[in-house]
Amino acid sequence: MESSILLSVKKNLGISSEYTAFDPDLITHINAVFSIIHQLGIGPTAGFTIEDATSKWEDFLQNSSTIVNLIKTYMYLKVRSLFDPPSTSYHLTAMKDLVSEYEWRLNQLREETTPWSEPTMP
Repeated sequence: MESSILLSVKKNLGISSEYTAFDPDLITHINAVFSIIHQLGIGPTAGFTIEDATSKWEDFLQNSSTIVNLIKTYMYLKVRSLFDPPSTSYHLTAMKDLVSEYEWRLNQLREETTPWSEPTMP
């Protein structure tokens, strides 16, 4: 299984790893999705970005294959909807529904692993 974040997203999109013309666009979309994932409270405290194909999934989250597998699919769905959105409204709606479900599931996993605490006032 591909461990490079960029190359695995390209594979899921059906783009050859040797074809690099879309890499800057894909990297931008991948980093946008990592920002969303960070806002969901998942990943490194300082956030995470990639610059090329050298960044690995293991660099993002270590020892958490359940969350990484969900994030891989979520990443593909979000990048696909940004980079190459479906042409039919039915397919687009189905993809949006899947994205929403994955966001909910990721949030649930985060809540199970991170205890909630009362917010403090500044």
